[in-house]
Amino acid sequence: MSFDWMQGTWLLGIDWLIRLAALFWIPSRTTPAAARSWLLLVGFVPLLGLPMYLLFGHPWLSRERVRRQTNASEVIRAEQATMTALRWVPPDGTAAAEVAPLVERLGDFMPTHGNSVQLLDDYDGSLRALIADIDAARERIHLLYYLMFDDAVGDAVVAALKRAVARGVQCRVLLDAVGAKPGLRRYAQPLRDAGVIVHDMLPGGLRWRRSGRMDLRNHRKVAVFDNKAAYVGSQNLASPAFVRGFPNRELVARIEGPEVAHLQAVFASDWYIETGERLEVAATYSVSDADVPTQLLPSGPAYPFENARDAVNALIHLAQRKLVLTTPYFIPDDATLAALRIAALSGVEVQLILSESNNQRLTAWAQESYYDELMRSGVKIALYRPHFLHAKHLSVDDDIALIGSINLDIRSFALNAEIGMLCYDRDVVGRLREVEAGYLADATVLSLESWRTRPGWRRGREGIARLADSFM
Repeated sequence: MSFDWMQGTWLLGIDWLIRLAALFWIPSRTTPAAARSWLLLVGFVPLLGLPMYLLFGHPWLSRERVRRQTNASEVIRAEQATMTALRWVPPDGTAAAEVAPLVERLGDFMPTHGNSVQLLDDYDGSLRALIADIDAARERIHLLYYLMFDDAVGDAVVAALKRAVARGVQCRVLLDAVGAKPGLRRYAQPLRDAGVIVHDMLPGGLRWRRSGRMDLRNHRKVAVFDNKAAYVGSQNLASPAFVRGFPNRELVARIEGPEVAHLQAVFASDWYIETGERLEVAATYSVSDADVPTQLLPSGPAYPFENARDAVNALIHLAQRKLVLTTPYFIPDDATLAALRIAALSGVEVQLILSESNNQRLTAWAQESYYDELMRSGVKIALYRPHFLHAKHLSVDDDIALIGSINLDIRSFALNAEIGMLCYDRDVVGRLREVEAGYLADATVLSLESWRTRPGWRRGREGIARLADSFM
């Protein structure tokens, strides 16, 4: 009996020791919103909450990866210092004049002029263009993707890469170890046998300690060909119907001009971080008559700040007339939620376009918890019906567009390596507005009155999901 009493006392002491240690430790290592969620979990189930926090509570990377990113940033900045003729200088008094220096300080890349930007809104058409560029390449092909499936699209890309290698093109492929697991499992060895150099990014399993927190991912989608053309956007190397019942709708930008060399530098940085091998980035480039000013915004846990979140929030605050945000996943942090609310209450027309279907059920429930507050502030919310809207972009007034892989959620802001491209060009924004209008023509527009008639059990589900999605 005395042994049972002593055992119970020890367990009670350990239980409270975990709670007290968490109270002092967790808030100093994560955001207030995430800390509240973790403390609640540890408070209810300390023996489960503590190991979960140790595995998933802090977006840490290995010191070597952070060091390599720092080295890559230094090289990128040094190389650009000699390219002053390519630097685009925004007009004084414009939103671009405020956001461009911020983006450069966050993500290293200066704005350049002399680019052409083609927006590809057709899923199959974008893939055909990608395959055509693989077949047209003569020197090098670099592919960096989060997801690659073992399907018809994967087969077509692999076949094109094999054709490229056969004619003497140097091909490198970087694929996320988790997102592209089906593609890596089926294609990695055949590609290597053909002469393509393939590496996985942020490996899991027993290798995770060499990379970082187990659920950190490289979510970028980038393709570069001969330093002549490049792609950036939301589309993966997969058939559009990999979300059952709702084929994906995407948006990809095909770029020519000096920005191609910058996307080459993003690939080289990730290659160096993963392998330790330094690639030479070709200094040759062509200048397009379209003369579109563009600027890259890389982000991820290897950087000292949350680049994507800070840049997106700056763009929201700079909007004066109209702001349109398109994303499949919408879990804003407090700063982003406040920025949207302030913009709408200030008289800016704020339009949020989301997907009615969603392949992440918990995320879908969590994002619904924000609708009431946003609509009360004047934010318009539309749910796109025909497809799973996986495109990720925003437009500010008539002057700035941001296109890439960045979702408006906590994971994209803090945990994933992402890439976005800003276009400071009225024609590009005009073309993007046409895409947005197409979404809205096939969307359900929510109203505050009808939204508030949903049953109470749904509100409870939303609140629980919102709390769970705050974990970082």
